[in-house]
Amino acid sequence: MSDFDHEQGAARETLCRLLAACYYQPGPEFAEEKVFDTILDTATRVHPDLVAPARRLGEAFAASDPQTLLIDYTRLFLGPVNALAKPYGSVWLTGESSLMQNSTMDVLGLYREGGFDISEDFRELPDHIAAELEFLYLLIFRENEAQRNADLDALAATEALRKRFLAGHLAPWVDRFIAAVKDGAETDYYRALADLTQRFIAIEVHRALDS
Repeated sequence: MSDFDHEQGAARETLCRLLAACYYQPGPEFAEEKVFDTILDTATRVHPDLVAPARRLGEAFAASDPQTLLIDYTRLFLGPVNALAKPYGSVWLTGESSLMQNSTMDVLGLYREGGFDISEDFRELPDHIAAELEFLYLLIFRENEAQRNADLDALAATEALRKRFLAGHLAPWVDRFIAAVKDGAETDYYRALADLTQRFIAIEVHRALDS
């Protein structure tokens, strides 16, 4: 535990939380809260491969008209009829358009095991990409807390759950979702977001395999 990089751990935690936020409807609060400055700062602390897409993400948001971003967000994730990149794990894991399948119940089970409660204000399905990134954020947060407290039991349990979640659920579908975002996006912002998300999750998968 003495080799744990607390600064990098905190950066992983923050970056994951902000990536999740970027999959909600874009709004002026992103600029007001300097979200993209923080994303770039934390990406720099996590891994060199994340720096370029993090920088592109902030630059693309600053250069984009808010209405254009909203239209692209709607086309990709909401529809109006068929979203180009449906943000639900069940769609990509089963190849079917119907939602709330067995894979959705599986991820809900992981959430319950991890003590992750979905807010009543959350209007999406539990296997939405934002919810899954928020769960990963929670696991990283708890890992950092266990490291700070030298709690070996909590650390082992959190690491085991994070490995199961990544290997058994998020990693098997996220690349196909990301490819759909990149293919369908009309803005540099969503292409950069897809690239940054894919690289971050790949790093987390490798970290899980090495731990």
